[in-house]
Amino acid sequence: MRYFIRFGETGTLPDYRRKSTIEQTLFSQNRVENAKSVKLVLEDGTEIQGTSFGAYTSAAGEVVFSTAMTGYPENLTDPSFAGQILVLTYPMVGNYGVPGEELYESISRIFESDKIHIAGLVVNYYSEQHSHWNAAKSLGDWLKEYNIPGIFGVDTRMLTKVLREKGAMLGKIVAEEDVPLHDPNLENLVAQVSPAGVQRYGSGQHKIVLVDCGTKTNIIRCFLERDVELIRVPWDYDFTQLAYDGLFLSNGPGDPKMCTATIEHLQKALQQDKPIFGICLGSQLMGLAAGGDTFKLKYGHRSHNQPVKLTGTMRSFITSQNHGFAVDTATLPADWDMLFENLNDGTCEGIKHKTKPFFSTQFHPEAAGGPQDTEFLFDDFLKAVAEHKSAK
Repeated sequence: MRYFIRFGETGTLPDYRRKSTIEQTLFSQNRVENAKSVKLVLEDGTEIQGTSFGAYTSAAGEVVFSTAMTGYPENLTDPSFAGQILVLTYPMVGNYGVPGEELYESISRIFESDKIHIAGLVVNYYSEQHSHWNAAKSLGDWLKEYNIPGIFGVDTRMLTKVLREKGAMLGKIVAEEDVPLHDPNLENLVAQVSPAGVQRYGSGQHKIVLVDCGTKTNIIRCFLERDVELIRVPWDYDFTQLAYDGLFLSNGPGDPKMCTATIEHLQKALQQDKPIFGICLGSQLMGLAAGGDTFKLKYGHRSHNQPVKLTGTMRSFITSQNHGFAVDTATLPADWDMLFENLNDGTCEGIKHKTKPFFSTQFHPEAAGGPQDTEFLFDDFLKAVAEHKSAK
């Protein structure tokens, strides 16, 4: 079996990179009906031949990788992946199919939004046959519904090493029609995934405003399970005009500095004392509104196994993450501290105000499809909300 890749030219992989007999047998059996050849092209000239699944179409975006072993239904519907071609490092993908939709309080009980947000999917071995008690369709059929291309037969371990060494790169999956490379980070991706209007959920004891910059629905589920009234507003909505007990800043895609309207509104909120909690992009927005800066990570953190440490303690947690930017803690004003630190690279995993009830995490405490070590942070936030209300 020949495997074609080009780092400057086309040829077979070196002997030490050739697939094992078992892997060759798997790929020889992995024949999607009427499958066609496609290729993944990176901005550095790398070309990787593979086989199409999902929609047979071309697409461009930023090529990133995730080391999560499970959870592709949640990952693919996470708005934070908007504009990105996702490489899954786990060797077999698609074997448990895709579950059917279920609603809870008018939102999905399973998925993280109402559609697939990735630009394309890259896997090693695609399992056309799936088996799971709640599977409603195959991964390939699901991708076809949203006209998203997939490519399998790719040595994703090798590709991940390239992305780790060179950093996240622009790329494209090319079928019959070629497309130009496209940098999604030059666009306001948040504006593309944020809702158009205000939505309300629940009728609990605490009124929480959720600024939706591309929120995962499990964040909404976590709040509704804790007896709150949730007001979900678009990214650029002036929430300072609303009456609320606490403010929540959601995750989302792209460069946080594109969200100028959100930052301006948040700066006003930081002048008050009402509790504020931010997750992922929300942490970056809080850092910018506080007067700090953000920067783009070389290849980002996208996995379910990122260790973080609570600053000033020896307590650590395993977290789920999906982000390409981070807060530069050296630029934060004196009244702000780093709350969590990434134990792999030392980057900021959350910030907190020294005297006011403002804090954020770069990771996902709700972590649908991942560890739930830190879901208690929702309880900490609502405890701060209750204390602030009782002190008034």
